[in-house]
Amino acid sequence: MSAAVISILSAGLFFLFGLITGVIKYQQIVASPKGRAHIYIDVCHRASLMYAFACVLIYQFVLISELADWLEVLAVILLVGYFATAVISYFIHGIKQDTRNQLHLSDGEKPTFVHKSIPVYMWTLIAAEIGGFLILFYGVVIALV
Repeated sequence: MSAAVISILSAGLFFLFGLITGVIKYQQIVASPKGRAHIYIDVCHRASLMYAFACVLIYQFVLISELADWLEVLAVILLVGYFATAVISYFIHGIKQDTRNQLHLSDGEKPTFVHKSIPVYMWTLIAAEIGGFLILFYGVVIALV
């Protein structure tokens, strides 16, 4: 599968998930005495929609870039893969309503393997997203300059 196909299909999937989480957000707002959805459903909804448009941008960069296909695919998979893991984690926390901040333990909560691995995940996310974009941006720059 090409980087362009992965990018545009991802845009569609993120947009659809954003729409679906919008329905869940609405249901939670209606059911809430304070008229609010859980923070992570709200974040999931917004992030899904933003990642959809980010994938359209990535798609355009792929179309312009003149890098090797395998390198463009790698860059897109890094970006989209980490976008997806973030959205999935927001969704899980929003449905479970188990935290208001996934990066901090609740009072009295003991750290688990998952809690201890969050900094590693976050640094790999940062490296993958910035690195993946820099690869595509470099491809665009060399194509246009």
